[in-house]
Amino acid sequence: MKISKAVVDSNIRSAIFSALNIANIENFQKINDRQYGVIVEDINGERRYARVGVIVAEQREDMTADELMASEIADYNAKQEAKAKRAAERAEKAAKDKAKREAAKDKEKEGE
Repeated sequence: MKISKAVVDSNIRSAIFSALNIANIENFQKINDRQYGVIVEDINGERRYARVGVIVAEQREDMTADELMASEIADYNAKQEAKAKRAAERAEKAAKDKAKREAAKDKEKEGE
């Protein structure tokens, strides 16, 4: 007899929340089987509601759980590298544009 997905996922979430010992962390309250919540103060002094949840990935026929996790990590890292590259390119362009503006300003002053 195979145990249902709902029961299996619930068991996984319970094990993870137990490992995190989140139920014993001050101010965390169980919201539902998938989430715990806490009220925190942000840097603006506003009270905010934050949730910690466990998402159990679907089983796949085309890849193992290990492969799925590795794939998601690789995707995230690739996106972060691309983001850093774009930021560096924007910073380089901004520096070049600033140098051009300053050179044009200096040339304009010389012409006066």
